[in-house]
Amino acid sequence: MGFKAKLRSIVDDNTTKKGKIFDYTIQILIFTSLTAYAIETLPGISDLTKSILFWIETVCIIIFTVEYVVRIFIAKNPFKYIISFYGIIDLLAILPFFLAVRYDTIALRAFRIFRIFRAFKLIRYNKALNRFHLVAKLIREELILFLIVTGIFIFLASAGIYHFENAAQPELFTSIFHSGWWAIVTLTTVGYGDVYPITVGGKIFTFFILMVGVGIVTIPAGLVASALTKARQMEEEALLEDIKSKELIQESQKESDNSNNN
Repeated sequence: MGFKAKLRSIVDDNTTKKGKIFDYTIQILIFTSLTAYAIETLPGISDLTKSILFWIETVCIIIFTVEYVVRIFIAKNPFKYIISFYGIIDLLAILPFFLAVRYDTIALRAFRIFRIFRAFKLIRYNKALNRFHLVAKLIREELILFLIVTGIFIFLASAGIYHFENAAQPELFTSIFHSGWWAIVTLTTVGYGDVYPITVGGKIFTFFILMVGVGIVTIPAGLVASALTKARQMEEEALLEDIKSKELIQESQKESDNSNNN
């Protein structure tokens, strides 16, 4: 086994002992980095605490950077990895640190918020979370259709409530665009209460929009639940096939050993 293949078995294969140690180490570092990021926001922390948090962040960044470079090195198609979901997340996990160190300006400090994307790195290292990646592929077309339909309903709700409420509340329902906020919080059944209809027609219209909103909330939940079940079945089938293939390989090796002994 070559050097690149050994690295790939450690980084990509979490069924081996070294692979598990690598995964657990990265997960601990992710949690540590996010905790340090949260502590930084506390008011009145001492200079010593700031220094400790800086070195924790530096160590985490060094390891994340090495991991990113190694993944590019072992990738069969490095460019494909770089532009992939995980590749972009890995880059966003380290980029804010280097930008803040190289260009210490107020505008670039805003990029530090991208450190929260390190939480998405956990998806790769957790089997249950990684299942959502498969779920996204299974229901991609349905989700796109759902988002298109939701966008249409938001526009219709915004336009409808504008025509009902503009005359009565011109400061809140100034235009269809201003009415979009009401449409979003109503269709999602959140209803903050900051904007609400006062006319009879607006209230009746809101009732029908709320009924549509119930469906908008429940449809994606049903899609994800069914896709998770299917993803679990696919993983179990793949695991069974892998076990069977290993058993067949072992049997063939035993038969070849027996024939060589004879």
